[in-house]
Amino acid sequence: MPTFRLGELFSGPGGLAFGAIQSKSADGRFSVEHVWSSDYDYDSCATYKKNICPDNPNSVLCQDVRTLDIGSLPNIDAFAYGFPCNSFSNVGEHKGLANEKFGQLYWFGIEVLRKFKPKWFIAENVSGIKSAGNNDFQIILKDMKDSGYKLTVHLYHAEDYGVPQTRHRVIIVGIRDDIDVEFHVPDPADFADIDISSNTALLNIPKNAPNNEIRAISDKIVERLSYIQPGQNIWQADEIMPERLKIKTKTKISQIYRKLDPNKPSYTITASGGGGTFGYHWNNRELTNRERARIQTFPDNYEFIGKYSSVRKQIGMAVPCRLSQVVVTAILNSFAGIPYNYIKPNIE
Repeated sequence: MPTFRLGELFSGPGGLAFGAIQSKSADGRFSVEHVWSSDYDYDSCATYKKNICPDNPNSVLCQDVRTLDIGSLPNIDAFAYGFPCNSFSNVGEHKGLANEKFGQLYWFGIEVLRKFKPKWFIAENVSGIKSAGNNDFQIILKDMKDSGYKLTVHLYHAEDYGVPQTRHRVIIVGIRDDIDVEFHVPDPADFADIDISSNTALLNIPKNAPNNEIRAISDKIVERLSYIQPGQNIWQADEIMPERLKIKTKTKISQIYRKLDPNKPSYTITASGGGGTFGYHWNNRELTNRERARIQTFPDNYEFIGKYSSVRKQIGMAVPCRLSQVVVTAILNSFAGIPYNYIKPNIE
């Protein structure tokens, strides 16, 4: 069975990799196996080792990508990277990617493409990359194309693919341009029957599931939450909330003390943020990390390493496993020559 050997940069806790190695083409011929990965965060690397490659922990290189000797890495024929959004978000303080691309983190993925020439790659980033200043996104796409790849670029709505969360991410799939394979964006209609309600997502979590501790919150926060209806945030309860429980800020972020609606998918799970941004259950408490992981479609036996805040960050930064599996399965079916339903990409 043809197995693609996967390398990964900025691997985080392994959401993208887990989805990839769970994928198979419809005829069972094509699959993916982990070969190496790299991330600078110690806890993320520990989580990745435990869940993705427990028998080969040395294949996870925990170091800053700028010190990574890419040329010494084992050969691969598939590549994944969710390059950090801060590689272009503050570009206005510099001269733009066109003049400083070698200092930008996305460029290390370009080096991998040019060194190993994998048959395909998948890259993921926040939806805001589309409007990055100074035409930065087009520069990134040009560098990928110039490395020898034909691209399919699409803003995926994770909730359209069976993920119980409104999470919108740009995913770029590249197929080496000397290979007669065409990738297409999977049709969301094929996933319309999946129940993506928060209630279903959080049902029946085993008592012994890791990372499921309930973090204590103050009586004042519990009381504040009691005035907020499921699906609403603190601002929507302003008229009925006592003055002593109100928050006085000029900027009204929609995530502040926002509860999940049990009948709808979760709003976007985030990696960080101060008071009121942790994500809240309709039962007037903070979500557990296991519940956040459920929303990100990690299985219950996927154990995250680190303290509470570190685990929250890892989960919030991850690619939903199910979304990764949907996209990688479509890649494998493309290589297998198996037709599947698809739609036109929404980014040219």
